[in-house]
Amino acid sequence: MKNVFILIAFLFIFQITNAQLFRKEKVTYDANQGKGTTDYNLLRWGYFLGFNSYDFNFDYNQDLRDIFVQRNFGFNVGLIGNLRINNFIDLRLEPGLLITTRNLFYNSQYFQGTSFSDSDLTREVKSTYIHIPLLVKFSTKRINNFKPFVIGGISTALNLSSNENNPDDNSNGQFRTTKNSLFYEIGFGIDLYFYNFKFTPSIRGLFGIKDELVRDEDPNSAWTSNITSMKTRGVFVNFTFQ
Repeated sequence: MKNVFILIAFLFIFQITNAQLFRKEKVTYDANQGKGTTDYNLLRWGYFLGFNSYDFNFDYNQDLRDIFVQRNFGFNVGLIGNLRINNFIDLRLEPGLLITTRNLFYNSQYFQGTSFSDSDLTREVKSTYIHIPLLVKFSTKRINNFKPFVIGGISTALNLSSNENNPDDNSNGQFRTTKNSLFYEIGFGIDLYFYNFKFTPSIRGLFGIKDELVRDEDPNSAWTSNITSMKTRGVFVNFTFQ
């Protein structure tokens, strides 16, 4: 299913790019009802849709088998507020809702000397983030009907699915993560100019800065005692309309 989604997205981008992007005629990005391009407005607005793939990066106390993280495709949706600094630099705020799921698979090494069942070897981590990045966008000079850029910055997220304050831990089947997270992000994309709007596909990497694991009450817990830190990392692809 995820491969079909990626193929459809690729074909969509190819079709609109082939139809408009490589025309010799330079189109005017005019989403301002005939009043001229909005590229030079101090403030601009838009929205984005996309998908994501999240992972965890673990650091360990002892040299045991790594915890395997099964990534799943999630969904992004949000708004864009763009502040123009000059022709090549913009400051951007992109609050959005990101939904994702990760499955953790433990090796039986973690349970040596204790009794365990097959269900103890897996944990599902569901996350629903209110994600707020503050980004700086560095663009090249516009070339015909497209303008490449790189983008980077910091972000914070509130995990609405967090069970940080849940009194139950892994002994009762609850893998707990922190409610608040902090990240840095970096990516690139291309602004594609059309007569009535600007379409922007982009890809961005996200890297956690702080430990997100809430440890079990038992200091010798098989699920958390060997983990020094657990930080989110992920990739998301957004399709922006302005």
